[in-house]
Amino acid sequence: MKREEARERNVQTEKGQYLAGLKKYRDQGIAIIIDGEELPEKDWNKIFEIREDDSFYMADFVPDGETGKLREIRFDRVYYR
Repeated sequence: MKREEARERNVQTEKGQYLAGLKKYRDQGIAIIIDGEELPEKDWNKIFEIREDDSFYMADFVPDGETGKLREIRFDRVYYR
């Protein structure tokens, strides 16, 4: 049981670090888009969900067409088959 608890703590820590990184990007003016919308930070956890239809979220880093600098990070659902 302790091993499972430690694993869950590690997963939560990694998720927290990932979300903190996204927040840093957003604070630099880079849009975080989930399912085509710029959702509030409180809704960002949904990118970690695996759904009953075996879909999950995949990140796509979108550059600005002129400068090549990162413009947005998009999370769209993809399906595993």
